Amino acid sequence: MGHSVDDQEITITVEMPHQESEENTIGAGSKLPPVSMDESAPASEEETGAAPDTAPDAPTPGDKIGAALAEEDAEAIIETSAALPEDTEAKVEAEEPSAGEGEEEAPERQWYVVHGYSGYENRVKKNLEQRIESMGMQDSIFQVVVPTEEEIEIRGGERRIIERRVFPGYILVQMVMDETSWYVVRNTPGVTGFVGTGNKPTPLSAEEVEKIMKRIESAEPTIKVSFKVGQKVRLTEGSFADFVGEVDDLYPEKGRARVLISMFGRDTPLEVDLLHLERV
Repeated sequence: MGHSVDDQEITITVEMPHQESEENTIGAGSKLPPVSMDESAPASEEETGAAPDTAPDAPTPGDKIGAALAEEDAEAIIETSAALPEDTEAKVEAEEPSAGEGEEEAPERQWYVVHGYSGYENRVKKNLEQRIESMGMQDSIFQVVVPTEEEIEIRGGERRIIERRVFPGYILVQMVMDETSWYVVRNTPGVTGFVGTGNKPTPLSAEEVEKIMKRIESAEPTIKVSFKVGQKVRLTEGSFADFVGEVDDLYPEKGRARVLISMFGRDTPLEVDLLHLERV
């Protein structure tokens, strides 16, 4: 009945904006701190730089719209690329620089024919090889060849192997043709000039080089036959020695000949070795 105001508890409810209400219970006799007008208000979240307490995995409406626009742009690019005509694609590919473009190709080495004095081919070859060595032209002049082949010669009933020049008076030179290499070869003692049209040396074709090399590298020597078809010959050995006949055919690859001799009033063919024949 006789309670005073001071003995009662006073409950004050303070409502804060955008926050849940809080209840502060102030006991009897408690004093509220005085509010000064000079104090500044507490800094907001934007001023302090604190990040909002939001879930990172939850996409916002703006993110969904941006993703949808990105997908539409990607589809439009793909459709545009697929719709390019073949000519346009070929032109784009042609504009791309190819590998090695712009690099200069190395000069091609080729075979040339050099004319010299007949009978002095080997000497000219030696002179040229010495000049290549002394003048340091190994990177421009590579090979010097005198084309020769082995030949079996039958003379006086004897078979001899001799080396015969395929092109008397000519030498083959493999080189890169320029002013310096031309000068070195042309001014070699014994060289009278290059084979070509006018003043321009003409290289041999690949087919000509292959044919010449195959001939000079052949393992089997050729047979030089001094007899002719229709020529009168005498057999020097065998059962028909001293018989005189006529050459009917020649087989140089075998080293033999077919000779017709007269027996019993008629011609009889005999195949004999060329070593067993002599001219009449």
